[in-house]
Amino acid sequence: MSTINQTKHYPGPDAAVAEAATDAILASKPSLFSTLMVLFKARVVTLLLFSAIGGAFMGANGWPGLGVLGLTLITGWLAASGASAWNQYIERRSDGTMVRTRHRPLVNGDIANPAWVPWVATAMIILSVLIALPFSLALAFWLAAGAFIYVVIYTFWLKPRTTLNIVIGGAAGSAAVLAGSAAAGDWAAPGALLLALLVFLWTPSHFWSLAIVYRNDYARSDTPMLPVKTSPKVAAFWVFVHTAATALAALALGLDPALGLIYLIPVGLATADMMWRNVRLLRVPSGKNARSLFIASNMYLTIVLVMACIDVVITAL
Repeated sequence: MSTINQTKHYPGPDAAVAEAATDAILASKPSLFSTLMVLFKARVVTLLLFSAIGGAFMGANGWPGLGVLGLTLITGWLAASGASAWNQYIERRSDGTMVRTRHRPLVNGDIANPAWVPWVATAMIILSVLIALPFSLALAFWLAAGAFIYVVIYTFWLKPRTTLNIVIGGAAGSAAVLAGSAAAGDWAAPGALLLALLVFLWTPSHFWSLAIVYRNDYARSDTPMLPVKTSPKVAAFWVFVHTAATALAALALGLDPALGLIYLIPVGLATADMMWRNVRLLRVPSGKNARSLFIASNMYLTIVLVMACIDVVITAL
């Protein structure tokens, strides 16, 4: 007992080392903010918000206004983040079998009691719809539709059952575009519809590229992603098909009267780069080439969205 008291009040070298180790462990524990950013898939949600903003610019045929952009960002963030949290809650067990996802907070214990997650996630989706309703019924519909497609149709129903999961699940990204154009007052504007189609076609090639990289991960989790059920060569071919379709949609969008060379030149160059990376993946369907295409596909969609927003404003002046 006296030894314990002595160690407590007069720590020796061993106690100092133990305290330093404890401090290091505590320091390495992620903050609440970073934990929530992973839970709500901040990087994915950011790309969805960019898509919604692109839809708002195309729906307005120019500058949509700060009010429209604010409404799009707030409601879009709530709906997309809530849907992302639901996705991680549903997939928490399969995520634990995958190297890519086993760091997620519902898997590694950073969120020790996850029972609150579906309640908060549902509340966020409902809140986004309630905020949108006084401004636009169409906006409320597309917010709800996007969340429903991602959580129920894609995550719960299709992903564990069919290789077509991400093909249909890509409609959630299209709903984000149409939510933005609905906030601007014209969800069925031709430019917005073409942009929604582009995102729909882009999603499988983007996600299948990642799935080629993590083919063994998806096999361990028993998720029927296309690269698991086919050879890398066949998967690379279907990635190419969807990328080619995305490229056609992107170039067709450039024919919209609200856009011009400011959009077409950088998007044309980015399209050529994407097609070359696809050809390289077809020749050598390796994880390295698939990762290169996956990273480039993120940049590609960003270029399309940014240049569309810039050009539509300049053309409207």
